[in-house]
Amino acid sequence: MHFPQLFEFLELLQKNNSKEWMDENRSYYHQVRDAHIAWLDQLSMKLAKVDKEYTPTSGRKGINRINNNLMFHPNKPVYKDHFGAGLDQRSKQGDFYIHLGVNEAFVAGGYYKPKSDLLNSIRDAIDFNGEELKRILSKKSFQKTFNGLIQTGNELTNSPKGFSQDHEHIDLLRYKTFAVERSLTREEIISTNFDNQLIDTYLEMLPFRRYLNKAVTV
Repeated sequence: MHFPQLFEFLELLQKNNSKEWMDENRSYYHQVRDAHIAWLDQLSMKLAKVDKEYTPTSGRKGINRINNNLMFHPNKPVYKDHFGAGLDQRSKQGDFYIHLGVNEAFVAGGYYKPKSDLLNSIRDAIDFNGEELKRILSKKSFQKTFNGLIQTGNELTNSPKGFSQDHEHIDLLRYKTFAVERSLTREEIISTNFDNQLIDTYLEMLPFRRYLNKAVTV
């Protein structure tokens, strides 16, 4: 299991967040990153076995850059405090995201603050068949795992353009983010059962992701 070393590296990076430190510890970083990519490859193969529609995603493709984009976020540290990766990647669709960091760790899926064209497609799907999404969200095991849609604080107070205030699904139509997440503890991550927990979470999230992905592609 490479997770103890992964967290050890991230904690050191957080304390020494500079290009100079990274240059001096480049081999250490690649050792941790390569081990994480190998784990992602194995997890991807396991997910393909439980979901016949899974899109094979290599760890090298799925893993995100550890560098922050300082051009758009000049006040951020040079490097992130986490390893992020998306599996089941399909073009222009939401993936299954795994975030393992010093300060927070979680798995998530859906569309976080999507662009207007994607948001409009999701709202059109809710207008057409919002009952299906409500069935998914109200399932007891789903609620226990994710506790509903992510609340971002930017939900509408009125109805979105083109929808009436008394629409039967107005509670969903007011959302501007359609995503869920499950928090992870470090104890869970370093346990021998972590892969199985992720697979269970993936399967629980799958109908939700499929509903949204269909909405943005149909």
